[in-house]
Amino acid sequence: MRAGFSIKFAFCFGLSALILIQGCGQSRTSAEDKPATKPGEPAALSEADAAHTKEIFFNRCAGCHGTLRKGATGPNIEPKRAREIGTAGLELTLTNGRPGGMPPWGKEGILSPQEIKMMASFLYQPAPEPPLRPLDAIKESWKLSIPVADRPKAPQTKRDWQNYVGVVMRDTGTVAVLDGTTKELVGAIQTGFAAHILRSSSTGRYFYAIARDGKVSMIDLWTEKPTLVAQVQGCYDARSVDGSKYKGYEDKLVIEGCYWPPQYVVMDGQTLEPKAVVDVTTPAYDTGEELKEVRIASISVSHDGPFWFVSLKESGHVAIVDYSKPGFPIVSKIPTERFLHDGGWDHTGRYYMVAANQRDTMVIVDAKTQKMVTKFKTGKLPHPGRGANWEDPEFGWVNATSHIGEGKFSIYGADPEKKPQYAWKVVREVTLPAAGGLFVKTHPRSQWVWLDSPLTDDAAANHRICVYSKKAGKIEKCWEPTQTGRIVHFEYDKAGSEVWVSVWDKKGEVIIYDDRTLEEKTRITGDWVVTPTGKFNVYNTAHDIY
Repeated sequence: MRAGFSIKFAFCFGLSALILIQGCGQSRTSAEDKPATKPGEPAALSEADAAHTKEIFFNRCAGCHGTLRKGATGPNIEPKRAREIGTAGLELTLTNGRPGGMPPWGKEGILSPQEIKMMASFLYQPAPEPPLRPLDAIKESWKLSIPVADRPKAPQTKRDWQNYVGVVMRDTGTVAVLDGTTKELVGAIQTGFAAHILRSSSTGRYFYAIARDGKVSMIDLWTEKPTLVAQVQGCYDARSVDGSKYKGYEDKLVIEGCYWPPQYVVMDGQTLEPKAVVDVTTPAYDTGEELKEVRIASISVSHDGPFWFVSLKESGHVAIVDYSKPGFPIVSKIPTERFLHDGGWDHTGRYYMVAANQRDTMVIVDAKTQKMVTKFKTGKLPHPGRGANWEDPEFGWVNATSHIGEGKFSIYGADPEKKPQYAWKVVREVTLPAAGGLFVKTHPRSQWVWLDSPLTDDAAANHRICVYSKKAGKIEKCWEPTQTGRIVHFEYDKAGSEVWVSVWDKKGEVIIYDDRTLEEKTRITGDWVVTPTGKFNVYNTAHDIY
């Protein structure tokens, strides 16, 4: 059983879907969702197999398809839909993947043939519902390792800690902190199952790490070596975390957004002591459908007010949380589009840009007026990460996204003050060699935008880098620095002169390039470099430089 689950959660989720146990929630079985009994349908799973398959689903599938399987980035795979696809179709999809982001779990050896058969059986059964996680349970998980009074009053390291780079080692649940100047490993922190992202506190002193098991870890970078000072589990499943950055609230508060339960948790920014839990269950903005599962896909913190902008994936709302008010309430829910995913700020920090990737749409919200400005189509399944801001010679300030579902780089105007005729419209589409893009990245000092394609079903392209020229308005170069592992995610050093790239593999690497010449400078390897994914420079992350 994966660490971090409560006994109740593990017990409820580990049961065979054929059995209803008191305390595990109400059965969702209906006439169309009954266990398989027809000839040719998969056999019921044993309790042990159901527990194992449940873990696989949580680890590999829930992020795109949802805990309750209703779909979002990936399609609906409830029992009715599973039967429409059929056992053979499910097994083929799980084995070979599909264009548009579905990985070939079998072909890559991540799932065995037996596990694939078990998963097909599992999908025929109703999804077991996990329990909620109230404030009392969250407080029980809180661990303060080093009180504030016992921490240094000034940096104890001679290293340039603002140029540290935190590298997520996904499968080991570790955050490796590297010196961006010397490229040395200066610390490794256990943060929980499948660490996802890091966010810097306003001052940059602390890294806040979020793991998929809902653990938030607070890492002090002022100590001689980076040190875990506090940890808490606010959710059973999570992807997002951020601090408070408005004047007077620097390093004071932290918010964790949950995938499950549908809630966010606000904590003390110095200790992670849980302060409040707020439910985000909201009907769908367009149909009014009552939703059981509303996931917080991403959170962006405003520098111009005491607000967190929270993307509610299934309901299609951008919720605005005012952390200056008692209880840290949602003060506005802006109807936008389904299903919201990731996003970030424009170059001014006024406009929040977030992808509704199942609707092939980018959404623009004005943080000043707290209203949606517009939404527009970009391509199949946009996935910009936090995006990339730069000044185009023709269109003024722009932002851009690549796409999971097609090989296209869409650039849209983001300069409503000086170039209103181009604002919030796609102004340039650039064909890419492959679909499966997850991240785009640039820096104010760079002439390039870097693009990956780790989710392409083209095995020759998932380890490819492409670089777009801002001046020429076209792809400058594509190359494959490795023949194994997927290239994913980019980060600049503090000076904006180097780009760090992950080779996502069990025997992983971090490759560092000279951003001016595009020449490789060095590779970071070692037994500890296992499935590196996201990378976060302290200075850039604290100042939202992208």
